[in-house]
Amino acid sequence: MIIGVGTDLCDVRRIASTLERRGERFAQKVLGPHEIEVFRQRRAKVELRGIRYLATRFAAKEAFSKAIGLGMTWPMTWRACEVVKARSGQPHIQLHGELATWFAARGWHAHVSVTDESDYASAFVVVEQRADAALDCKP
Repeated sequence: MIIGVGTDLCDVRRIASTLERRGERFAQKVLGPHEIEVFRQRRAKVELRGIRYLATRFAAKEAFSKAIGLGMTWPMTWRACEVVKARSGQPHIQLHGELATWFAARGWHAHVSVTDESDYASAFVVVEQRADAALDCKP
């Protein structure tokens, strides 16, 4: 059963401008531990690749917060939600701390898709009830 759907469109130029004004502090506020490492690696090779990476993660976290119905309110925080890639390249949501506990207690699972093109980054998230968790629910 689908619990929620979230989408977000992010202007890469706006992310670049914020990064220029606030420096890496902005990236550190938005990105989790794994994501900040990837961001730094990509940005070191090609500045724009790092900025687009940051923009897709920003969009994904906004979309996720909408799909779970909380927006950016506790326990949803920027750094508690990470978008990581499987070996195949498929993105996955990885949660930390109280957000992970809150999400798991509901028996939910998230699907995420991210993309970027020129000036825009976009993300789409679907949160569903896990089939095995639905069996635990009593009417």
